[in-house]
Amino acid sequence: MALILSSSGSYPRIGDSPELQVLRRTIAAVDRGERTPADLSDAEAAMTRRAVEEQVRAGIELVTDGLIRWYDPVSHLAGELSNTQIKGLLRFFDTNTYFRQPVLTGRPARTAPMVVDEYLFAANALGSMPTPDGKAGRLGIKPVLTGPYTLAKLSIAEDAAMRPLEARAMAYAEALAAEVRALAEVGAQIIQVDEPAILKYPQDWDVFARALNALAIVRQDAGRQGKPVKIALCVYFNDCAPLYAKLSSLPVDVLRLDFTYNPKLVDVVSAAGAPMPLALGLVDGRNTKLEDVATVARQVEKLLPRIAGGVAFLSTSSGLEYLPREKAFAKLQLL
Repeated sequence: MALILSSSGSYPRIGDSPELQVLRRTIAAVDRGERTPADLSDAEAAMTRRAVEEQVRAGIELVTDGLIRWYDPVSHLAGELSNTQIKGLLRFFDTNTYFRQPVLTGRPARTAPMVVDEYLFAANALGSMPTPDGKAGRLGIKPVLTGPYTLAKLSIAEDAAMRPLEARAMAYAEALAAEVRALAEVGAQIIQVDEPAILKYPQDWDVFARALNALAIVRQDAGRQGKPVKIALCVYFNDCAPLYAKLSSLPVDVLRLDFTYNPKLVDVVSAAGAPMPLALGLVDGRNTKLEDVATVARQVEKLLPRIAGGVAFLSTSSGLEYLPREKAFAKLQLL
């Protein structure tokens, strides 16, 4: 069984030192009219390179761009689509962060790449860095997409045709399916799809599953065309034990679980087994306290024999934007 150390998505955009606050300062200067959008792009690029470098230095093998360019997980993607306006601030689940809510004035449609350029930039940044000892051939990068159901659940519609949840979810699914296809074309081998909302609203399972299936179909088509890509579904911010059996039956390649909401989830998964590779979110991405390494190791040892597919991933329970930068780095080192 291969165990891959994996990022879970976001990484803090700032730190305590002046050089780590360049993005915050540049955003404020742009708002005052003292800097240009080009200056902001340069600051985002610099902090993206640092995020990739810090993940690698911490020992992570499958990294992301840290989502440095994302204001939040909802508006960053929805704002790239036509017939979408970005409006008021709402709390992002039970975190102390906020997202700008999309308002649909028509059917949201993809008219340009959403994260393809960000993925290519991060891939080039990773390729330009020295490979740490023992990591030759083991490093990779994955793009991240917020899933169609979560985007739909956190959006509202002015257009009557988009007011049903399923209509919004399937419209977002169509746009994201095109992005999955484009990411596969430029060489992405695994794409992380975040769907935290389904754990909070399990009554929407049928809508969630239909929207996700649209991405799975594109994944299959890409494979037939010689561009194999895997979908890693990530759920978090609630107890996933009640939905574990249903999640395990979905047409995805990897399932990432948040183990921090239910101390018995390790027993649930080890008893039931996993029919696909799992990403084990055993290290809390929202709590600054460092876990006991021996305890996490025992949990991993209990789970690995029950996971199918010959590979598993070890990660934090969620992205790390909720932690101070030095604590986020320490969590990755702990992995």
